[in-house]
Amino acid sequence: MSKNSNSFFLRFLIFIFFTHLNLNNLSAQDFPNKPINLVVGFGPGGNADIVARLLAQKMSENLGQPVLVENKGGAGGLLANELVAKAPPDGYRLSLVSGAFPTQAAVMSKLSFDPMNDFSWISTVISYPLVVVVNSDSSIMNLQDLIKYAKDNPRKLNYPSPGNGSLFHLATEYFSSAAGIELTHIPFKGGSPQLNELLAGRLDLMFDTLAVVQPHLNSGKLRAIAVTSEKRMGQLPNVPVVAELITGFEAGSFLGIAGPRGLNQDVTSKLNAAIRSVTSKTDLKQKFHELGGDVWVGSPKEMGDYINRSTQKWKRVTQEKSLKFD
Repeated sequence: MSKNSNSFFLRFLIFIFFTHLNLNNLSAQDFPNKPINLVVGFGPGGNADIVARLLAQKMSENLGQPVLVENKGGAGGLLANELVAKAPPDGYRLSLVSGAFPTQAAVMSKLSFDPMNDFSWISTVISYPLVVVVNSDSSIMNLQDLIKYAKDNPRKLNYPSPGNGSLFHLATEYFSSAAGIELTHIPFKGGSPQLNELLAGRLDLMFDTLAVVQPHLNSGKLRAIAVTSEKRMGQLPNVPVVAELITGFEAGSFLGIAGPRGLNQDVTSKLNAAIRSVTSKTDLKQKFHELGGDVWVGSPKEMGDYINRSTQKWKRVTQEKSLKFD
């Protein structure tokens, strides 16, 4: 190839590079100019779906474009996450990431996407502590009773979860390890059957969100003996946190927003700013409070750091307890 040809080819590559860069910048400045899909990995009516719809409505008003909730249930949210991981990185298809995300990243070695590298983190939205509950007929009145009985009767107390490797499974195993006790895990498929078994007195304790157990606390059928947040919940001010007895213990769930890897920084910033704005409103804070959670918004980096820390924590739990899932 001649020197002139080389020079022309180099100029052509530079032209293509800067054209692409300018188009990307224009696209980011114009964002959004069409509806955004927010993919939820669970069916309509659950907590995640309710939060997504509340958030989508407010974000639509803020961004000037519809934010549409797209339910893609199945495999504990994995199908939704896979859909978003493989979407174009333009900000028009986002995922509602849940507390199941870091547990799945910790325990599943065979995924169709890389949970730590195939996403652009945008912001966390809401945090959910877990509530430790027993049947109201149980002789266990508080966390001290539970730990004492479990130490005197190893593996006699049983607890459920909606499946092996779920957040509720690992959180309870984390608690049993921190408390120096042994419990028996009873896995279920989904949340309703296990709740019915606890109400019937055939299960001894359960870790779950306040939204699930609140009606039965109100009716007196269940008793809350602890919560897993760092501080007491405003909704349950008289219920102690596990950390009051076991220093440093904390576990919980959350919902946040993520997009595909490679999302433009300006688009990420616009979405993060929209989330910050709408979640600062009193009405949305109150709705989240009624669902058993609290507004929790951070930067993209803070969300990524939290997910990484959580994933590493659940990996340690599975290793310490020799839990196998594959």
